[in-house]
Amino acid sequence: MKNLILTLIASAAIGTASAAGPWTLDSCISYALEHNISVRQQALQTEAARLDVTSARDAFLPTVSASASEAFNFGRGLNSENIYVDRNSSTFQWGVSAQVPLFQGLENVRRLRYSRASLEQTLLEYDAARDDVALRVITQYLQTLYARQVVVAARASQQYSAYAVERQRTLVSEGKVAEADLYDAEAQLAQDDLQVVASEGDAREQLITLANLLQLPDATGFDIADLADTTALIPSGEQVWDDASRRDPSLLAARQRITAAGLNIDVARSGYLPRLSFGISTGSSFYRINGMPNEPFGRQMRNNYSTYLGFTLTVPIFDAFSTRNAVRRARLQRLEAELELDNRETALRTNIRLAETRALSARSRYLASDSALEATRKSFDAVNGKYQLGRATPWEFEQAKTNLFRTEVSRIEALCEFILRSRILIFYQHLTAY
Repeated sequence: MKNLILTLIASAAIGTASAAGPWTLDSCISYALEHNISVRQQALQTEAARLDVTSARDAFLPTVSASASEAFNFGRGLNSENIYVDRNSSTFQWGVSAQVPLFQGLENVRRLRYSRASLEQTLLEYDAARDDVALRVITQYLQTLYARQVVVAARASQQYSAYAVERQRTLVSEGKVAEADLYDAEAQLAQDDLQVVASEGDAREQLITLANLLQLPDATGFDIADLADTTALIPSGEQVWDDASRRDPSLLAARQRITAAGLNIDVARSGYLPRLSFGISTGSSFYRINGMPNEPFGRQMRNNYSTYLGFTLTVPIFDAFSTRNAVRRARLQRLEAELELDNRETALRTNIRLAETRALSARSRYLASDSALEATRKSFDAVNGKYQLGRATPWEFEQAKTNLFRTEVSRIEALCEFILRSRILIFYQHLTAY
């Protein structure tokens, strides 16, 4: 299946994570589509659906069977004079029979149509499962990059605090500030150390979550690469919906399910129609009674040989409402399929609208935070310069540093949110079902 997700390119087989080096978004998606358990389970369902089509096609073929039996009778039994006597006897029989379905109430024809429609539905659901995994990989990949950028910002803040501690230690040794100022600086450094440890732990968790999503056998050495292009356009939500409503495999599968449910109603209605079959059988038998003269085996086989030809017509008159109930159940399944289509359409439209709204909001926040970061960095540089000259208090330096860290994190969050929502919209717009 082709998934037009940004610039997704089918990659070559990927070995262990440690040998592959940093993984790109495309390589993560390609690996997940081949190894994810939910995708593989859906692939098994498609194979089962193909077998259903084969079984429905084979139902048109005749059935042929052969049988052979031998029985022994010991004790009293009736003779030709209708008198009970003690005797032992044995019987051997063989036969070959065939049944040819001529008319099965159109059930075979209708079931073949239904199985083919169900196979088409299963194939579309397989595409939908692959697309769902790809979307989850995109989301987790960007979440991991966000956590990694937070680590960078936390370490930068930690370095500023470390510098403040060294400066305060120098000033204390020179007797220019009280020892309490050094303690405050060390306490803030400890807080920043804790922030670094927490952010690093979150980044590792996000990376492990991504590795588990890819079903990697070994996540040792697994790492991802930064996005080569962080710019993204925001397509119109209405245009995305118009494209997705015609291409999204999930919607196409739901529509195909309605078609299959309608064909299943026809299958159930076949129970109202008569059935006609042709049968043929041939065989012979050998009978032996102890204590009495018996014809040879070969002669009995020739003399007892018989052939049967016949037609069987079955007309349903009353089947305890089983056909009626089957039709009603099939109609309920079609109603359920129609509701499922409405539910999926509503969910997809809602996801597209939310993605567009959040992308626009994230872009505005990113542009605002980008300007705010530049201004905050200038403010911090100014306060830092004063702090080095002793014209700013440690509290002012710490406030400026905290504001810079928060602004950097806000900008990173807005950027990742903007990229994620934009790519989700592009993902929905370029879905292609096969």
